[in-house]
Amino acid sequence: EMTRGDVLAGLAAAPRRLSGQVTMGGQEHFYLEGQAALAQPGEEGEMRVWSSTQHPTETQHMVAHVLDRPSNLVTTEIRRMGGGFGGKESQANTPACLAALAAELTGRAAKMRLDRDDDMVMTGKRHDFVVEYDVGFDDDGRILAVDMVLAARCGWSADLSGPVTDRALFHADNAYYYPDVRLRSEPLKTNTQSNTAYRGFGGPQGIVAAERVIEEVAFATGLDPLDVRLRNVYGTDTRDLTPYHMTVEDSIAAEIMEQLARDCAYRDRRAALRAANRDSPFVRRGIALTPVKFGISFTATHYNQAGALVHVYTDGSVQVNHGGTEMGQGLHTKMVQIAMREFGLASDRVRITATTTGKVPNTSATAASSGADLNGMAVLDAVRRIKDRLTAFAAGHWNVAPDAVRFLPDGVHVGETIVPFPDLTRAAYLARVSMSSSGFYKTPKISWNPDTGRGRPFYYFAYGAACAEVAIDLLTGETRIERVDILHDAGRSLNPAIDIGQIEGAFVQGAGWLTMEELVWDSAGRLRTHAPSTYKIPACSDRPRIFNVALLEAAPNREDTIFRSKAVGEPPFVHGVAVLHAISDALASLDSYRTCPRLDAPATPETILRTAERLRP
Repeated sequence: EMTRGDVLAGLAAAPRRLSGQVTMGGQEHFYLEGQAALAQPGEEGEMRVWSSTQHPTETQHMVAHVLDRPSNLVTTEIRRMGGGFGGKESQANTPACLAALAAELTGRAAKMRLDRDDDMVMTGKRHDFVVEYDVGFDDDGRILAVDMVLAARCGWSADLSGPVTDRALFHADNAYYYPDVRLRSEPLKTNTQSNTAYRGFGGPQGIVAAERVIEEVAFATGLDPLDVRLRNVYGTDTRDLTPYHMTVEDSIAAEIMEQLARDCAYRDRRAALRAANRDSPFVRRGIALTPVKFGISFTATHYNQAGALVHVYTDGSVQVNHGGTEMGQGLHTKMVQIAMREFGLASDRVRITATTTGKVPNTSATAASSGADLNGMAVLDAVRRIKDRLTAFAAGHWNVAPDAVRFLPDGVHVGETIVPFPDLTRAAYLARVSMSSSGFYKTPKISWNPDTGRGRPFYYFAYGAACAEVAIDLLTGETRIERVDILHDAGRSLNPAIDIGQIEGAFVQGAGWLTMEELVWDSAGRLRTHAPSTYKIPACSDRPRIFNVALLEAAPNREDTIFRSKAVGEPPFVHGVAVLHAISDALASLDSYRTCPRLDAPATPETILRTAERLRP
């Protein structure tokens, strides 16, 4: 439970009040590479495991536990995964342990790989939620009190459901300030798969609930939902404290929404769509602009740490190893860029090696959007330790001041002399200078007390906004995304091309969750949507016809992150919420925008047709 103020008194005193319920379904990870592991026994009880895992250290611990031996005899290695999305944070441990057990019993290498059907039947998914809300507000659309209960289907074991439902509470305010608030979670044990981490980790479910509250207030007051959002956004002084008592110091949600609304002509297009809908009997169009405020850090404080190991060889080439895992999100590329930037080297001079517990121990999972933040700072720490030694050597060897030594793309500038980097490293080796170093980083400022529901669980917030325009066919219930405009805050981006790609992919995945991806169990409790033939994910034809993505300019992170960048893994997933609300806006036209459609997710054709039937006069 997270509380601030007196929610019952706030609701009772509010000029207006309403209550309701929103349901959102689960989601299959659908990584291209299924769960897989290869185990090879070695000497004196050693076991080496190649695993498709987002959490090498946890896999190491699990295998060691199953084999009843210390962790120093088990090495987990992962070069890259064919996708993860959270589905390989904890669920990768089972095939790794089974392969290791087979290898132990046979004395031979053993591999286990789940085919698609078995993978979908066995492994956990995004938690589906039912959220009940009670909200008090005034005629101007200002929210005065919110009471919300978020119930989640967790499956047959706890897995990560505790922190997932916690994060749903953390984000049930999204970008909005609730003067009096009570948020409660109900993680429910069910006889289905043990649900697990999924991109956003409960945050998207909380944000869907927050945006439903905004939509309800907008329909009740007759206001544009964007105006309701702007009137309730976090501000300064008395409107900057979250339900978990963390002060929001950097809120830019209003500025982003206003800039995006201008850039994409939201208000003019909204008026034009409403006029067009009056003369369109079968196709209705809708538009919505929604924000995201997403907390960055693991809520389990001890996970906010990372290590790295960097070697510089005598020929000037560099090898980097870090505790993060690559699953297609470009983490290795960003780590290479950090070493390149610091040493002034070209990309072919820096190499990332496979992530292994034999080089960097006690790694945190690559999750919570913290891969680049944590590992980037650890790599930077290791690189700068080596740079300090090389700088001190160069200053003494060439008799210049240390601040006259600079590492640039054309070589190392030592006073007026430009020394090629390989010449410096060879000279340093002959002078017995160490050119290898570990690096370490732990996130500052954060704390969280789950017993009191208070603290600062996040180092900072990432912001963004999306405007979606859709068309729905009232005869078939089909939806088409006509246009999407996104403005996203990545701080001072480490790699704009990678970050824009992440935003595009995250949006499509989020829209898929809310519009077409549907998990169905039969009366016997069997999952019927267990293959591509029965479970629909977005295809190329489902992408927006017009898709504009921009990074917020001149917005470095206020906190001391890696080169002032911001995380970009999970926050843009939430931009898919704009599609759900655009569909709702289109359906509302059936009742001349008098009634909140209360559209549940996923908004499949069947759901859309049922909602349309309910709204028709």
